Amino acid sequence: MEMPSLGKISPEIFENVILPNLGAKSKSVIVPPQHGVDCGVIKVGGKYLVVESDPVYIAKELGMKKAAWFAVHILASDVAVMGAKPAYLSIDLNLPLEISVPEFTEMWKTISSECKKLGISIVAGHTAKYPGCNFPMVGGATMIGIADRFITPAMAKPGDSIIVTKGAAIEASGLLASFFYEKIKGRLGRATAGKARNLAWKMSVVEDALTVFKAGGVNAMHDATECGVYGALFEIAKASKVGMEIEKEKIIVLPEVEAICNLFKIDPYISISEGTLIISARESKAKGIIQALKKKHIPASIVGRVTKKKDILLKENGVARPLAHPRVDPFWEACSGKVLEF
Repeated sequence: MEMPSLGKISPEIFENVILPNLGAKSKSVIVPPQHGVDCGVIKVGGKYLVVESDPVYIAKELGMKKAAWFAVHILASDVAVMGAKPAYLSIDLNLPLEISVPEFTEMWKTISSECKKLGISIVAGHTAKYPGCNFPMVGGATMIGIADRFITPAMAKPGDSIIVTKGAAIEASGLLASFFYEKIKGRLGRATAGKARNLAWKMSVVEDALTVFKAGGVNAMHDATECGVYGALFEIAKASKVGMEIEKEKIIVLPEVEAICNLFKIDPYISISEGTLIISARESKAKGIIQALKKKHIPASIVGRVTKKKDILLKENGVARPLAHPRVDPFWEACSGKVLEF
């Protein structure tokens, strides 16, 4: 086992180091840490607390307001995909030494404002400046939702339809277009660069997930974060102990996404895509879910189905091949901008 040079730890380290060492056991922990499931669930009385933790990710290149908006939605999205409405936030801010009072004020006011819009109360935290702390990772946070019932990415069932919202590489394209806007504008033109940069406002699945859960028939959901659509499909399949048959051509790839990914020489299907929701739902409910999303102006497509077999088959041009976990997300290397330096 080796630590990866970038991004999340490998499944092997998670299974061999983290999972055997989870502190005290408790019967109230209904969903403990597991591969492919971003939230834990605790039963308290007749309610379920859905709990997730993530870095506070403030990408200054987005502009502080958009960056803080995104930071809240990253956290809230994981809770929403479990079928719970995000309700409480505890946040630890380990700030860079260079952050100014105006920057911090805009960041915090935006976090508070977006939490208010989503019905989230900020209940605890810590705020300080420390040497060695740098953007975009400026601390960590825990988001909590309360629900009468919940789902997890481990509940997909054979026969389910697989639905993907918005398409591949939403986050990778939105962030790269924000980080390197001027260079991209020079290569691809103002219109394409602008459309790609505006994808940053789509980097949330809170509305997607709550809409789908309300529509009914959904068994599992997962947001396509690190390693993108393929990574999320793999994680649902592994967590649910099922297989899948996926038709690559049915996964939406927006023209501006294709242009950005071609420019940076990255595969859109394995690139980070917060904003893209993977849904496993009863086949009879799939079209109704698509319609419910359409009413919210959220594009989506049925891309395949869940099978009893344990392997994932990806069909491309009529030819099927096994799909393995991508393991390394190309977005992190693309962030260096080296591909544009010629």
